[in-house]
Amino acid sequence: ADFLLTTTELDLEQLKSHGIPIMIDFGADSCIPCKEMAPVLKELNEAYQGKIIVKFVDVWKDGSLAEDFPLEVIPTQFFFDKDGKPFVPSDPEGMQMMMYSMKDTNEHVFTAHQGGMTKEQILAVFKELGVEPND
Repeated sequence: ADFLLTTTELDLEQLKSHGIPIMIDFGADSCIPCKEMAPVLKELNEAYQGKIIVKFVDVWKDGSLAEDFPLEVIPTQFFFDKDGKPFVPSDPEGMQMMMYSMKDTNEHVFTAHQGGMTKEQILAVFKELGVEPND
């Protein structure tokens, strides 16, 4: 179940236990940019099976799953490295990534991309995460 694309449950600690990078896309089946991303997510989930966890959460159906995330718009994608830490891009601005830190500790807790992403943009992130597609 952890490797299925669409989910109605989200246990981040369980997902992190696999020791591979994670991409979580918060969107909705009826949002236009989300619909445009859907076939890309499906393709990448299949192509990278066992190398990266790709998840889609429909926040209009399962909004509670987004409660622990700084979600402002949909779609928004969150990325974690193989150690379960927030992805640190080489060029956050160029990749249009937002870095979230705790106010009190300044600990980096989330890396997110707001809005739709193209396959090329997602593959650039995967590459920085050290993930290559299955042959």
